[in-house]
Amino acid sequence: MHRTFLLLGATAGFLGVAMGAFGAHGLRATLDDYHLAIFRTGVDYQMWHALALTLVGMMVKQFPGTRLLVAAGWLLFAGIVLFSGSLYILSIGGIRWLGWITPFGGMAFLVGWLLLGLSAWRLEN
Repeated sequence: MHRTFLLLGATAGFLGVAMGAFGAHGLRATLDDYHLAIFRTGVDYQMWHALALTLVGMMVKQFPGTRLLVAAGWLLFAGIVLFSGSLYILSIGGIRWLGWITPFGGMAFLVGWLLLGLSAWRLEN
């Protein structure tokens, strides 16, 4: 399972850098400042949570069988897809109704971090 989260983290990081470059170079002339800021928020959250997924992958390797860590990893991944993904589509495609998905991604991030903290709390030396 640790390899899954390491691969997801690396893929999310790669795609986050690609999306950041696309936003900085490909969308600057296309989007207004408001929509470009929405796009950048998606990139920022994706990159931070790509790092968190990598951390989860390392922790799962170190502490196998920790179900809370695995759940935290899947929630962080779901948050990237729902939160950042909806912001990308909202800013580029202008599909405003997708904005209702963004808070679900935010909640997935919050619960993922909570479970990561609980996992750390429960770990024995």
